[in-house]
Amino acid sequence: MIDAHMHIWRIGQNGHEWPGPDLPAIYRDFLFGDLDAPADLDGVVLVQSQPSDDDTAWMLEQAAQNPRILGVVGWTDLAAPDARTRIDGLTRHPKLRGLRPMLQGLNDDAWILRPDVESALEAMIAHDLAFDALIFPRHLPHIAELARRWPDLRIVIDHGAKPQISQPDAAPVWRDAIAAVAQHPNVACKLSGLITEAAPGAPLDAVQPYADHLLTVFGAERLIWGSDWPVLTQRCGWRDWRGWTQGWLADKPAAARAAILGGAAERLYALHRMPA
Repeated sequence: MIDAHMHIWRIGQNGHEWPGPDLPAIYRDFLFGDLDAPADLDGVVLVQSQPSDDDTAWMLEQAAQNPRILGVVGWTDLAAPDARTRIDGLTRHPKLRGLRPMLQGLNDDAWILRPDVESALEAMIAHDLAFDALIFPRHLPHIAELARRWPDLRIVIDHGAKPQISQPDAAPVWRDAIAAVAQHPNVACKLSGLITEAAPGAPLDAVQPYADHLLTVFGAERLIWGSDWPVLTQRCGWRDWRGWTQGWLADKPAAARAAILGGAAERLYALHRMPA
């Protein structure tokens, strides 16, 4: 089992900008050792939480010291004139397995399609890095175009593109848009972060129709389990989310369970598990 979406941060350090004191439940330091990880968790993928080179450098340091951190999805400015050089340097760290530009917070929804990002995308492909897409449903048509233009770029949509589970009327637009993106074979999706898009106090079962749809359109080989810890802890515990996922998968074929709970992450991020 691999948790393919986990964050760590230190308040006020390593380029920290978020979370702020308006989110008291997670406004404190979180390190990998703070997770009460079960013995059957083979490893994790750390994902950037700050638009900062310092954050990426710190995560890579943590990964070098801990064999259970199998990979890092970092950040660098993909539009910088020296983006290719930056990426070349980052890939000297063997556990850098992807980059994430935090598209959800940019003013231009089509930012990733700009010409000044192309050199960075070429470098990512050359170094076999995954592109994590932190987006909202409105970004999905642009991700579909990205996938069309760059068929050799492995794209991983985080958190199912954050469907508005608290607003059921929005579901049809999300369903159609995510299904259209899934038609591109170079796009995968994370089964993560869904419960935080549900209404406050909603049970975990509120995410099931969305999880079902993601499995239908992506298939098990392109659906990656992650927790989004510690953001997750605003709604439930890590073990609660794992338990719900295992229950949801209980009637699925063994091969599908194995893919979603680790195999897809291992392949799409080119991870190497710890020896038994």
